[in-house]
Amino acid sequence: MTHPTGDQFVLETSTSTGDVRAAITAVAAGLRTLSINDIDLVPAYGEDETPPSGSGIVLVPWPNRIRDGKWSHDGREYQLAITEPARANAIHGLLRYAEYTPVEQDRDSVTLAATIYPQMGYPFTVRTAVRYELVADGLKVTHFLENLGGEPAPVAVGTHPFLKIGDVPTEELVLRLDAASHIEVDDRLLPTGEVPVDDTEWDFREGRRVGDVQLDDAFGGLAAVDGTVEHTLVAPDGRTVSVWADDEFAYVQVFTTESYPGESKAIAVEPMTAPADAFNSGRGLRWLDPGEQWELSWGIRFAGFTAE
Repeated sequence: MTHPTGDQFVLETSTSTGDVRAAITAVAAGLRTLSINDIDLVPAYGEDETPPSGSGIVLVPWPNRIRDGKWSHDGREYQLAITEPARANAIHGLLRYAEYTPVEQDRDSVTLAATIYPQMGYPFTVRTAVRYELVADGLKVTHFLENLGGEPAPVAVGTHPFLKIGDVPTEELVLRLDAASHIEVDDRLLPTGEVPVDDTEWDFREGRRVGDVQLDDAFGGLAAVDGTVEHTLVAPDGRTVSVWADDEFAYVQVFTTESYPGESKAIAVEPMTAPADAFNSGRGLRWLDPGEQWELSWGIRFAGFTAE
């Protein structure tokens, strides 16, 4: 039987904090499971299932949406395939359903690679790779991009991890985002502006209970400490699970849903180097020169546990 997400790469290691395990999928280089001492840090889905709501997938060469799938540069207009027909957008890049190839594998790590070749709306060749590595407090993920073409190529990176803390109902977790601005959107979830979160419902700096909010929203103005930004979910017993990222991930999307299989509520905290429609706005968009490489990292960190 061939799994809907292709080959499965099971990682495991034992550290001073306990046993860390993860399962990575070949399709979309996705994170399917992650646990420490059998405490699930992401809501797992089965090998025979497709990723619910894009759970754990990698989003390149852009995250989120491009309006009408259209963008232009230097007087040339481009038309991408419309992959979100209900809103007439191109969504989540070009490798969402692509199979990555393992190029390096060990007991506690795997590196998967896929190349974006010239196609409708994106006439560039970009080699990408994703390295997943288990660490004592969770997971480190490193992205590598290289422009193999003869002209500058536009790129942005996003990822789509859902988070949880074992059997704690997700609605009981408190979400903390150290974000100073909220991106306003229209009914197609495309940006119309960016406003400060001060004295608004979008201020999560002191934390808000997940069960009290419904979100499909992007935030900017992230506060970096020593070059790292962090977003945290806190359980009533004080345990935390966090997404940390290089400060090149200058935006974060937060998405909640009641339709994730097996979960009463689920939450995704998604680091992004650029917000929606970056190919048109240019915000956060990076242009790689021919032969130029780009490396950046994020991860999931668990705290408040003891080794068994």
